[in-house]
Amino acid sequence: MPEDSGKELTMVTCSAPVNIAVIKYCEYRMILKTTTTVACSRLFQEDRIWLNGKEEDITQPRLQSCLREIRRLARKRRSDGEADVDTAGLSHKVHICSVNNFPTAAGLASSAAGYACLVYTLSRVMGVEGELSVVSRQGSGSACRSMHGGFVQWIMGQQGDGKDSLAQQVEPETHWPELRVLVLVVSAERKPVGSTSGMQTSVETSILLKHRADSVVPARMKEMIEAVHKRDFTAFAELTMKDSNQFHATCLDTYPPIFYLNDVSRCVINLVHRYNRHYRETKVAYTFDAGPNAVIYTLQQNVEEFVQVVKHFFPPETNGGQFLKGLPVAPTTLSEELKQAIGMEPMVKGICYIISTKAGPGPRVVEDPSEHLLGSDGLPKESA
Repeated sequence: MPEDSGKELTMVTCSAPVNIAVIKYCEYRMILKTTTTVACSRLFQEDRIWLNGKEEDITQPRLQSCLREIRRLARKRRSDGEADVDTAGLSHKVHICSVNNFPTAAGLASSAAGYACLVYTLSRVMGVEGELSVVSRQGSGSACRSMHGGFVQWIMGQQGDGKDSLAQQVEPETHWPELRVLVLVVSAERKPVGSTSGMQTSVETSILLKHRADSVVPARMKEMIEAVHKRDFTAFAELTMKDSNQFHATCLDTYPPIFYLNDVSRCVINLVHRYNRHYRETKVAYTFDAGPNAVIYTLQQNVEEFVQVVKHFFPPETNGGQFLKGLPVAPTTLSEELKQAIGMEPMVKGICYIISTKAGPGPRVVEDPSEHLLGSDGLPKESA
């Protein structure tokens, strides 16, 4: 239930996971996350929002769509006679504060996690229950996939209004505990072409995109779901890499072409294939969303060695104490045979840092009041 401070301020904080497409778009949920606090008070004069410490324009159309829809659903519950709806709060303004623990607008699905977290938190504040996929898609299409944990698929649906286009969990985050994720952050800079505008241009100009949607993705989705059910890493990994490559081929087929990958991204691809070739099996896989940052999938037993491989061929700066973030990874030593087999020239500072993570849950309420991003005055805390 929302925290209520003397009936003046209602506040809820929630977190939601990042989702990365293995088949564009069948998703894998990670413990990288967005955290959002929503406060509602009769004392607030207007709706306001802060993202990563900076106040943003609350009138942005996609934000407004989410706010309107949650308020509409709350009013509907009230009119239907639901007893647990805070009727007074429906007319109050909200303050929203949201932060990511990963780079924003850099090809790591920050908008999906952000809108999923926003919608989920607003729903808790205003007493809205039920399927929230459709609401979250009004902010970001892929946000519906962050409404669940583990492995998720986005079902396209048939209705013209899109109300049957929903996310569905394939397996929970506990299904494949050995599967690990390494995010190689090549650039934390905001990408020059946004995902939404890029996709719109591809739809208008890419013949390959239509072929992919009609003839490739449906079969690959079935194969990927089967690979996940069976925990078949070889099938999972090869499908993931092939689909990433084809997605970026579609970007190149767009007119004008879209270049999300850079030279470091291509070196990472080369590194993965050389590493797998050395072992004569697929031990590591890559995927890239709409940005240059690589998401690496591997099994637990390979994590230590592959992290060391990345450190060797993309050496960090001398003050690289924060080169590895997230889940701990023990250091190890690489064999000269492996180094020679890969045979690439080291690229100093090619990778900013690595985030070590794994499958995570869907959105959830943060129970500890000290984790609120907003203070008792409804304004961001300095640490937020």
